[in-house]
Amino acid sequence: MQPSPTPLSLYLLRTLLKPRPADGHKGTFGHALLIAGKYGMAGASILAARACLRSGVGKVTIHCPRRNNDILQVAVPEAIVQHDADDDHFTAPVVPDTYDAVAIGPGIGTHAATQHAFIKQLAMLGTKPLVLDADALNILSFNKEQLKALPSLTILTPHLAEYRRMANEESPADFSRRLGIILLLKGHPTRIYFPDGRAYSCPWGNSGMATAGSGDVLTGILCALLAQKYTQEEAVLLGAALHSIAGDKASQSLGEHSVIASDIISNLPLAFRTIATAGDFSPEV
Repeated sequence: MQPSPTPLSLYLLRTLLKPRPADGHKGTFGHALLIAGKYGMAGASILAARACLRSGVGKVTIHCPRRNNDILQVAVPEAIVQHDADDDHFTAPVVPDTYDAVAIGPGIGTHAATQHAFIKQLAMLGTKPLVLDADALNILSFNKEQLKALPSLTILTPHLAEYRRMANEESPADFSRRLGIILLLKGHPTRIYFPDGRAYSCPWGNSGMATAGSGDVLTGILCALLAQKYTQEEAVLLGAALHSIAGDKASQSLGEHSVIASDIISNLPLAFRTIATAGDFSPEV
């Protein structure tokens, strides 16, 4: 029998949150690469990029099809937009050397050329901190042999249906241990599994977060934390909590029926403040 996951506490999270050095500059806080958004799904890359920027990263580059350029330049002026060779799809892997962390998947689709580019991209990343979500997970479910090629401690963020397409009936704990990856299984509660057998649950979150784009926001948060040199373990624990607490703050002001993904981003500052000011006995949010 698998042990029950340990609930996260605000006190634990406060110990993980790094202070911002007063003399820091954008290079201090890392450069994140988001490979996201085929043509018609630019919103996924917008949400991921905005969440990444709100989570303290110094610089964000979005790699996207050429036809997404104009909307991204307007919607996220703080981001760098890097064009794929194709007008509509992700088809060309990115040289990762200048980036501190990489996230792949939101809205990229599963076009044959995208699947090929994704597999080539994995081979180029080495030990680069990596988050995979959405269509990256769907591509892995079509190419299960690639699961064994994932870099150690890659963070996978499936919901239950995506997980089952990849893992069939294997338990989340066994899946994480076998592949040497970190599994963030989205739901209520969200659960996090580490390859050494430890597991955590996130006690925050609400049904208002079950809305299109919410996962893209989580991907952006995680990539931002990794780019700031948080370890994969620190990033996934903090990222899951920040996402859920921001969702609770949004729900408190708007009601669960009316929360959209952008509201989660808008409440990230309150989530950071909640963790940074938590008392020793972790009061309720």
